[in-house]
Amino acid sequence: LIDGPDDINPEWIKNRTSIGITAGASAPEVLVRQVIDKLKACGAQAPIEMAGTPENISFSLPKALRI
Repeated sequence: LIDGPDDINPEWIKNRTSIGITAGASAPEVLVRQVIDKLKACGAQAPIEMAGTPENISFSLPKALRI
């Protein structure tokens, strides 16, 4: 678990064939890209982006907030 690209130790990816990256919805895209760039600078190949599972959930406002 890391907070950003500066937390990556290049030794972690030596002799690895796969590296998984995941980020929560609140993670800024720029931060995710910085992590990918750092991994590539450490010798990792360009990532393959995989499709996630679509979520079509909606929630009603609490009664106290409804007009």
